[in-house]
Formats: sequence, C-alpha cells, structure tokens
Amino acid sequence: MALPKKLKMMNLYNEGNSYLGQTGEVTLPKLSRKLENWRGGGMNGNVKVDLGLGDDVNEMTWKLGGLDKLVLQQFGAASVSALGLRFAGSYQRDDTRETDAVEIVVRGRHEEIDFGNAKAGDDTETTIKTIWTYYKLSINGETIIEIDIVGIKEVVNGVDLLEEHRNNIGL
Repeated sequence: MALPKKLKMMNLYNEGNSYLGQTGEVTLPKLSRKLENWRGGGMNGNVKVDLGLGDDVNEMTWKLGGLDKLVLQQFGAASVSALGLRFAGSYQRDDTRETDAVEIVVRGRHEEIDFGNAKAGDDTETTIKTIWTYYKLSINGETIIEIDIVGIKEVVNGVDLLEEHRNNIGL
C-alpha cells in the first residue's frame, strides 16, 4: 500500500516578489482538451476529435490576505503575457517521506480583481483571476508540460505536439 503525495508547503511569486505568508489559496490551472464528436459515414459510433486546448483552460485564480498594491498596478496590462506568476509547491508522501518540488510558471494578465466583502474587524481577502498565454509545469526540475499559445507550442514529455502543424503552415 502507498500513500499519495500531498501538498505540504507552497509559495506564490508575482514577477519574482514572494507572497510567502500572504497567499491563502491558489487554484492551479486546469488542463483540458477541446474534444468534439465526429461520426462519419459508415461509422458505428462517435469518436472525439481533438481540437486543441479547452476554451477555459488558461485561467489561474489565487487569493491574497488583504490588499496588494503590485496586483493593482498590474491591472489593465496591455500585453497578453505582461506578467509572470510562479507557484512553488512541496508535495510529500507520508509513508516514505519522499518529496517532490512542483513548479508552475504562467505568463499572462489579470482579468479580474475581486476585493470581496469589506467589513471592519472581519477577515479580508482579495481574489485575482489571471489569464495565461504561457504555462510550464515542472516536477523536480524536469519540464513535463510547456504550452505557449501565442508561440504555437505545446510540449508534453519532451514532444512538441504542434511542431508538424507549424511546419505545415510555413513557420
């Protein structure tokens, strides 16, 4: 029997600035594909055709205790990859004590800054929704998934899934 690796510690960095002790929660980007049903003539059932990344795949939501001036200064950034966030997590198995360093790096811009409820004497929390155009997931320093939407790259386990498509359109 084995126990799962669970998140034990984490930190979030915004343009290299640490939010240690300030980050309450991070909703890591969900990886999804856009699959559409196809049933051609003579087929006795549907197959799901892969049309790339899911429509809402490039979203990362995170929460900070209180208010942060840097996040407010970044609101309305003109470039789709204006700012960088880095999630660093330490996952551990409690049966073997084995740990894994998990890092997720995104580049994008903030779509939403939600200040929540403001009531004197109550806890305050700001929720930020960042929409990314670049994503990289590494475990123990090894890149597992790297997606660059604008650069038309999608590398999974060292294989660029879009390389032939770029070649086919002359890039």
